[in-house]
Amino acid sequence: MKLHISKRIAAIIAIAIGCSLLLFLSFFFLPFSRTDSTEVLFIDRNDTADSVFHKLKQYGHSHSMMALHLLAHVDHYEEHLHTGRYEVEPSISTFALMRRLLHGRQSPVRLTIPTVHTMKHLAKRLSKHLEADSATLAEAFTDPAFCEKHGCDTATLPCLFIPNTYEVYWDITPNELAQRMKRESEKFWTTARKNKAEKVGLTQEEVITLASIVEKETANNQEKPDIAGLYLNRLRKGMKLQADPTVKFALQDFGLRRILNKHLTCDSPYNTYVYAGLPPGPICLPSIASIDAVLNHTEHNYIYMCAKEDFSGTHNFAATYEEHKANARKYVQALNERGIK
Repeated sequence: MKLHISKRIAAIIAIAIGCSLLLFLSFFFLPFSRTDSTEVLFIDRNDTADSVFHKLKQYGHSHSMMALHLLAHVDHYEEHLHTGRYEVEPSISTFALMRRLLHGRQSPVRLTIPTVHTMKHLAKRLSKHLEADSATLAEAFTDPAFCEKHGCDTATLPCLFIPNTYEVYWDITPNELAQRMKRESEKFWTTARKNKAEKVGLTQEEVITLASIVEKETANNQEKPDIAGLYLNRLRKGMKLQADPTVKFALQDFGLRRILNKHLTCDSPYNTYVYAGLPPGPICLPSIASIDAVLNHTEHNYIYMCAKEDFSGTHNFAATYEEHKANARKYVQALNERGIK
């Protein structure tokens, strides 16, 4: 009788242990997160396994954290820690999450290259979406050796950054970013675009430089081919471009609302009132619409333009200086009436 009872107790204990084991093993495959939304985990170069677990603790189940610690110990996670941006979906299991972290299967970010004035401005904007801070990016973008490595100089590096939205990894380095942008630039310059640039008589860098002036002259895409045609006419005639946006860039005063005579004498290779031809490089990152406006410019005989007096952002064009002076008088009068200095 006692033997029979002992066997029953042993069986109960075995069942209890088995159930406990199954319950514990289930923790590996139950959803890790206790939230209903996808969380984002950032692992940087200063993180350790402990700091990663501390970040995960804020939205992981207590039993999930126990299972995660065990898996990390078994897999030697400390030795295989990968930086990156990792998404933790509500449905992901602890086991799947550990596999993701262990093998560095991070989620990309959608990085938009905007039409900013300078590479320092770009560095500031990009740092909001990448691990690299603005100082690190700006230092790379203004380093002659860095630029030379990617086939540019500090003036023409902006030509690689075609404004668009790209998928990249959060921990991408400045060097990797430049390499990626160079590949995207090569894709952008299709055979058709290259042929058009050759027909215009400009290199790819010169097309983008002229496009940057067009970009800053108007936000009206319909007018851009006309403005591009005007500046090409001036270049072909050997005339100075005399583009006001280049003066703002030369002065690094992008909020300047009215260009005065004292501004026109600024001694900078970017000042097209002082120096003939195109500036050494772009005065902003021009949009694709502006680049294509240069490649598909309007053929006309205009060599002058002046902002319209209605402040619509568009321009009055002229083929003669007399016509231009009349347009300029109307615009100056409108500025004076509004008290714009």
